[in-house]
Amino acid sequence: MNRTGIPWRYLPHDYPHWNTVYAYFARWQEEGVFDPLKTLLRRQPRRQEGREEEPTACVIDSQSIKTSINVPAHEQGIDAGKKIVGRQRSIVIDTVGLLLQALVTAASVQDSIAGQTLVEHAATLGIDMHVRRNPATRGFTSYPAVGPSREPSAGS
Repeated sequence: MNRTGIPWRYLPHDYPHWNTVYAYFARWQEEGVFDPLKTLLRRQPRRQEGREEEPTACVIDSQSIKTSINVPAHEQGIDAGKKIVGRQRSIVIDTVGLLLQALVTAASVQDSIAGQTLVEHAATLGIDMHVRRNPATRGFTSYPAVGPSREPSAGS
């Protein structure tokens, strides 16, 4: 895994030939088979935690990571603040810690741009999001539009 990053050609030998596995994966992805599975896999642990099945709040975070020398230059950038040449992974998790969305960009992409892209994607999924930025702190806080009685307080 560390050597190859797990390309399809390196599937374990007890699986069918890699192009057969990939053909099934591509077809299932095109048919939307994974979307209901992701929903079920998210809802079950939320129920076990005594939460509503659908998240009502989320956290957005990002991390710059170094890339190997094999990554094309146009796919990476420089995070000047952290002095890292590579990519940035931005994620959205719910309050239980379940991954809702991930985005990989060049490390030079600002957090606010990646965050906006993630919020826009949430909107395409029917999640009504509001982003609140506190000028006194770095970064931003994201919360769903759930009405004035459930919005986070000014101190959160």
